Amino acid sequence: MDDFDYEQEEINDLDYRSNNKGPWKKIFKTVLLHKGTFCGLILSVICLAVLDVCYPLINSFAISHFFESTSSDRFDMIWMMVLGYVGVSLAYGVCVFSFLYFAGKVEIQTSYQLRKEAYLNLQKLPFSYFDKTAQGWIMARVTSDSRKLSEIISWGCVDLLWGLLSMFGILGVLLVVNTLLSVIVLIILPILILITIFIRKKMLASYRDARKENSKITAAYNEGFMGAKAVKSLVIEDKCSHEFLSKATAYKKASLRAVFFSAVFGPVTFILCYVGVGTTLYFGGNMILNGLIDSAILYLFIDYTVKFFDPIIAISRVIGDFQQAQASAERIISLIEEQPEITDSPEVIEKYGTIFEPKFENFEPLIGEVEFKDVTFKYAKGEEVLKNFNLHIPAGSSVALVGHTGSGKSTIVNLICRFYEPTTGDILIDGHSYKDRSITWLHSNIGYVLQTPQLFSGTIMENVRYGKLDATDEEVKEALMTVAADEFIAKLDDGYQALVGESGSKLSVGERQLISFARAIVADPKILVLDEATSSIDTQTENLIQKAVEKVMKGRTTFMIAHRLSTVVNADIILVMKDGCVVESGKHHELLAQKGYYFELYKNQFAEDAVNKILNKEHVSC
Repeated sequence: MDDFDYEQEEINDLDYRSNNKGPWKKIFKTVLLHKGTFCGLILSVICLAVLDVCYPLINSFAISHFFESTSSDRFDMIWMMVLGYVGVSLAYGVCVFSFLYFAGKVEIQTSYQLRKEAYLNLQKLPFSYFDKTAQGWIMARVTSDSRKLSEIISWGCVDLLWGLLSMFGILGVLLVVNTLLSVIVLIILPILILITIFIRKKMLASYRDARKENSKITAAYNEGFMGAKAVKSLVIEDKCSHEFLSKATAYKKASLRAVFFSAVFGPVTFILCYVGVGTTLYFGGNMILNGLIDSAILYLFIDYTVKFFDPIIAISRVIGDFQQAQASAERIISLIEEQPEITDSPEVIEKYGTIFEPKFENFEPLIGEVEFKDVTFKYAKGEEVLKNFNLHIPAGSSVALVGHTGSGKSTIVNLICRFYEPTTGDILIDGHSYKDRSITWLHSNIGYVLQTPQLFSGTIMENVRYGKLDATDEEVKEALMTVAADEFIAKLDDGYQALVGESGSKLSVGERQLISFARAIVADPKILVLDEATSSIDTQTENLIQKAVEKVMKGRTTFMIAHRLSTVVNADIILVMKDGCVVESGKHHELLAQKGYYFELYKNQFAEDAVNKILNKEHVSC
């Protein structure tokens, strides 16, 4: 699954690069959201480039006026020159402070904006996206890619703009002062451009590979943290270490290739720079001997030749950085611009609003009648799970879905919750296609209790209140009492305000499930989904919850996916699933009387439970 996800995401990135003109348009739109900061950065860099061009002119004038001139009053301007140098120094200080300050602000603002947009878009994406996309891939985009991109955008723009302005400013002055000597610089410039274009392609490919391997490493870290208990209990530390080492080695090799091509820029540029300086010195020296120029002009050309290649070195470095930024930009922008597979129509959005701006005043009450009409569904690159599936569930019914793994139980629930949509056919809620109502309207009326409970860092009260954000403390406590969670909470030092830890790590699995139940109940949903919700709870706690659930189910349409058939005996309708079809349906006693597929499932599980009870008794007696 891990390899499939990464290969698929790489395909998605390639599709994005081939179908998109480039991420930079979006990136610079993000930067320009803060025009004042960006304009301040541009202005400070322009002033710095102007100072870099003017400073050698001042030195050249000083050489010509104070050393080459034989006039007796040539030192009369000495204080003006001192003041001029002091003024230039102060101007340099102000410019450097300004571009450091504004570049830092651009970096922070860009990183904030990219992460905000990426996270907001993640909230819009359906469950199907997270079901098929590796967590590490997403984490790498939102964290390291956005940080790296914002750094390169802010400081890279400074170097790039300064380099271009300084280079063209110097070239303009050289052409005005002496065209012949300027030709030396102009000959070397296209050589550098050709080399840059060649190495650019190599660097970009290497950085893309490096970013892809970095995502795999991030995923490996995440799996290592989340699965630490499984790793220890299975004694597979060595295997996990070797797998991580393999990923780290691949990342190292890709990074070293990128570093190699990036490092080539510097030496090539330095060599060409000093070839230019030596050539200028040779021809300029001959011109002085022939009386064509004076030493001040030669100094100006040598100084400008060195300074001319400084911005080229900076630009070449920025180009290398931008190759890395290109790979990061493609990944983070592809995440930001990822379109949800399941969306509301414009007409539905107009009436019901969006997930962030819902129009609750237009939400109709949900009664709970559910109907599947000729529904066919298959997962991406998979076989059909449901085919021409029809089902009608009256409002307020309790429906149990039983069957072996892969029979289609979870698929039915996922379709009802609109985590996925039918390939063909339609699903009606209260007699209307649920596509005619908003996703937010549907989800706000559904309570979902997962097999593996997911808690958020915070207190018990805060976790339950996620089910209903405006719930009072009394409502939260009542929900916890309903599921008998108050018994274990009373034993905690901080009671209802006790911290649950990361993902509920401070609580047992059963305790986390009780809080998950309370969270669903406090929302007062019209449709309740229990996805093997009692499988992580001991028998005693399960009995308590079963009594609570029977109360909660009254007046609600409830779907129960159950492995323990003992938990569904009181359901209004039991649907026995096999290969995406309902092979039997009815109440518990009716299905047993038929002595069909359900009877066999129940008999086998009853026998298994009986054996387990006998073994447990023998173990206790020993």
